[in-house]
Amino acid sequence: MALPYMEAVVGFMILMYFFETYLDLRQHAAYKLPTLPKTLEGVISQEKFEKSRAYSLDKSRFHFMHEFVSILMDSAILLFGILPWFWKKSGEFLVLAGLNVENEILHTLAFLAGVMIWSQITDLPFSLYSTFVIEARHGFNKQTVWLFFWDIIKGIFLSVIIGPPIVAAIIIIVQKGGPYLAIYLWGFMFVLSLVMMTLFPILIAPLFNKFTPLPDGELREKIEKLASSLMFPLKKLFVVDGSTRSSHSNAYMYGFFKNKRIVLYDTLIQQCKTEEVVAVIAHELGHWKLNHTMYSFIAVQILTFLQFGGYTLVRNSSDLFRSFGFDTQPVLIGLIIFQHTVIPLQHLVSFALNLVSRSFEFQADAFAKNLGYASELRGGLVKLQEENLSAMNTDPWYSAYHYSHPPLVERLAAIDKSDKKED
Repeated sequence: MALPYMEAVVGFMILMYFFETYLDLRQHAAYKLPTLPKTLEGVISQEKFEKSRAYSLDKSRFHFMHEFVSILMDSAILLFGILPWFWKKSGEFLVLAGLNVENEILHTLAFLAGVMIWSQITDLPFSLYSTFVIEARHGFNKQTVWLFFWDIIKGIFLSVIIGPPIVAAIIIIVQKGGPYLAIYLWGFMFVLSLVMMTLFPILIAPLFNKFTPLPDGELREKIEKLASSLMFPLKKLFVVDGSTRSSHSNAYMYGFFKNKRIVLYDTLIQQCKTEEVVAVIAHELGHWKLNHTMYSFIAVQILTFLQFGGYTLVRNSSDLFRSFGFDTQPVLIGLIIFQHTVIPLQHLVSFALNLVSRSFEFQADAFAKNLGYASELRGGLVKLQEENLSAMNTDPWYSAYHYSHPPLVERLAAIDKSDKKED
């Protein structure tokens, strides 16, 4: 008797939906609290707290609706055999187009095209509401409807250009991989990740945002001096026009070996004082100096290899494919089904990675503090929390499960604790 793989997957998806909804309800209750946490009293203004509370509650209500619709759709897609139906219809489309339906690469690309169209249609109402209602209501959205749809068009264009060669390569590797399939798949994805990490900031990101060198001045001098003191091989320092789409702020770095670049959002420069921006960069440089980026990259590579190893064990299981409604065993469908069957492990891994990430954030804060940026880092973190209207009250269970960054209360407490130890 064949095992009910599909029913087990749907059952676990629904179980996780109820568990995560319970956590969401706990967090929603935290959003409703009418007062700031004691450690933030006098630090965060009452006006910003009220705005943050309203923003968080709006996003929370939207999240409940979005997740409910998502679990209904995802469960229906599996239970009513929508995936095998899509696969069959994509084959019929190839026949109508006069193409070879026996060519698995063409069949897979036709299937993915249908899935992409479906995803765009079903996601669009939620994206529009989130951007032009919630984000606009709270003063964050800066993009026009035209820019919104132009970004979607560019994203689709990139998918059409980049996707087919990658899909074709994966199918060929699986078809010819033999006993070393997991190694070949991992090797391909490893090289692909390096290529994308190199090309994304140079060719893809500029399609969506304008990157300009940070003008000469006090901020540039201080960042360059800090980078030099840490022997960080800073080659370029950019400002990105994040304000064309949103007033949310951020900063990041990228690049390999001795070719590093730092990118500051223009909103970050507008919202924070010079020393606070430098303190935020000191935190980011702490991640680099403490090898957090490398550790994370290695962890992802190990997990990717293990996933491909698991896939090779089940890729020829006719019972698994039949359970999801397929009488053939296409490569891409096998990967999709395998991803669904390891959802329980993915949740555990995600939780573990969040624990590690929060630990890294505390370490990077301590690194910036040890460089003498304690008060500036405090100021920068508070300013970012205020300007982004981030949640001030957080439920401990919710944050432990979901947050990759510690809540502000915990970060400030850690910095204060370090100060007290030094005193």
